[in-house]
Amino acid sequence: MRLATVWLDGCSGCHMSLLDLDERLLAVAEKADLVYSPLVDNKIFPEDVDITLVEGAVSNEEDLHKIRMVRERTRILVSLGDCAVTANVPGMRNPFLTSEVYDRAYRENVTFDPGIPNQVIPPLLPYSRPVHEIVPVDVFVPGCPPSADVIFYAVSELLEGRIPELSAKTRFGA
Repeated sequence: MRLATVWLDGCSGCHMSLLDLDERLLAVAEKADLVYSPLVDNKIFPEDVDITLVEGAVSNEEDLHKIRMVRERTRILVSLGDCAVTANVPGMRNPFLTSEVYDRAYRENVTFDPGIPNQVIPPLLPYSRPVHEIVPVDVFVPGCPPSADVIFYAVSELLEGRIPELSAKTRFGA
């Protein structure tokens, strides 16, 4: 199986929980090749990925482009963590206009060279959105972050060709 992980607008807590699998990472590696991740050096998302775990909300133009491409190239897409499932913390900016967010971040709270960047930083979308509002999602794994045990269960089930039943194993914020 070809496994990938993607980090959109989030804190990396879900990837940290993934790393907390510790020696169970070896069990995953026996059944899957990690073909793309912020944890490896591959910079281009490959074709024909079996399972992709997506952490984070869709909050900027780069996230939007990436999640659409990932969906096109992935057989089973997993929203991993509350940011991917609900927009959670990134969505806290949604009551504010994008211009207000930019002003607060790049003008009001800056002492050196204030100004809104027009290079390197991708433009914000009007709202942060959970992944399923942009592309179809096959599996939802809530939690902030989901525990290593929950991630291992979900990934193990998917690698065995089963859709994990998570309702008794995790909940939002847990």
